[in-house]
Amino acid sequence: MAKIPKNRQDSEMIGSWQEQTNFEHVSDGYASQPVVKPPKNETAKSSYATFFTPELQEDLGKALLTLKLNLYKEGIVDYAIKVSCETNQVVLKAVPLNKQPKQR
Repeated sequence: MAKIPKNRQDSEMIGSWQEQTNFEHVSDGYASQPVVKPPKNETAKSSYATFFTPELQEDLGKALLTLKLNLYKEGIVDYAIKVSCETNQVVLKAVPLNKQPKQR
């Protein structure tokens, strides 16, 4: 095990480490300096994403998972989801991709 050198300067021990400001620095005056955060890439999101709140995304995800499990129980693994709009409703329909031959 290496020995720890003695009589070192603070700058030698800390190096380039800098403490981040938090509530403890309010009296120091550091809190008055604004923290610069990089801008979020809002252009990557679709304009339709604004319609979905996090709660709605969770409810929709649960409903789609239930649909997937029900289709799996019926033996349907490959399917496509077709979206249609009827008066005041948005309807999602699962359509099997490969139709199985009728059993005789």
